[in-house]
Amino acid sequence: MMTLNGSDQIPLPQPVLAPLTRAAIFLVVTVKPEPESYATVRSFCSDLAGLIRAVEFRDIEAGLTCIAAFGSDAWDQLFGNPRPAELHPFREFRSGNRHAIATPGDVLFHIRARRMDICFELATQIMERIGDAVLPADEVQGFRFFEDRDLIGFVDGTENPRGGLALEAALVGDEDAAFAGGSYVIVQKYLHDMKRWNALSTEEQERIIGRKKLTDIEMDDAVKPASAHTALTVIEVDGKEVKILRDNMPFGQPSRGEFGTYFIGYSRTPRVTELMLENMFVGRPPGNYDRLLDFSRAVTGGLFFAPSVTFLEGAGEEQPAAAASATPPVASDSPSASASSVRDTSLGIGSLRGERHE
Repeated sequence: MMTLNGSDQIPLPQPVLAPLTRAAIFLVVTVKPEPESYATVRSFCSDLAGLIRAVEFRDIEAGLTCIAAFGSDAWDQLFGNPRPAELHPFREFRSGNRHAIATPGDVLFHIRARRMDICFELATQIMERIGDAVLPADEVQGFRFFEDRDLIGFVDGTENPRGGLALEAALVGDEDAAFAGGSYVIVQKYLHDMKRWNALSTEEQERIIGRKKLTDIEMDDAVKPASAHTALTVIEVDGKEVKILRDNMPFGQPSRGEFGTYFIGYSRTPRVTELMLENMFVGRPPGNYDRLLDFSRAVTGGLFFAPSVTFLEGAGEEQPAAAASATPPVASDSPSASASSVRDTSLGIGSLRGERHE
């Protein structure tokens, strides 16, 4: 079992491992470029837990949780040094007409509950507190669809790790002890061309996903195409599959023809999710890309770090001395370089590979 910290006091993680819920709001904002705006957000960090408790207490059974996570540039201005070892701007991947795009975002709030109204109330209270200091970048209200299926008709999240495996996959441990209990978060908003997708036969859809649509059983490797979504998103370290923790949600506006999936993946190191995206958008090998992207396109992309509750509660105590001199890392334009240029601090058990060992 992973230990979060070598000391006796283990930082309290944010509720990354909380159960899936029926409703969620994904709220992304950018901080206005004035020192007082950063001071407002920094001060709010230490008050967030109390605000959540106040809204949660109005309906304990609703299971309200909220995770706050911060982008690379915002981290420097809010907290200075030290910074999480692998926090950097979202890495774009582009090949042909497929593009994993990076979009603005300094702070992500992932709000979950069994009811949308209590999610809405917390989002409202958050913006009441920090609204003058931030600008909205994106807001998505997600819902759990029939049988936990995505709008394209397949069950989403089947391979999510559970219990100790989920903790091992999602939370930073001793490899970056200053930020133990934190988690890297990658989000993307995908829009689906449902008319073209629904024009496919069930068998064609199953070959693209790599699962049976009705039963949710994964296709045997002997018949599954190498370009199947479930094949390209398998990442291994020294022959062992490494997972991320997903909490994807459908969303949409039928009157506008908008049907989508909000992807959110928590991981101990962002390199796992980045390799999945490289496999999907560029291909493994290059050209053998995820055919789901012929019907779905990413319209947002962001990488954030969700520090522990312990860190957040102490964040508002003083302004970081190193914030003014902190320099954000530069992202690489090369897809192949982007997944390998980060120093190896993630798992400490070998290099990540995007290949299956048959």
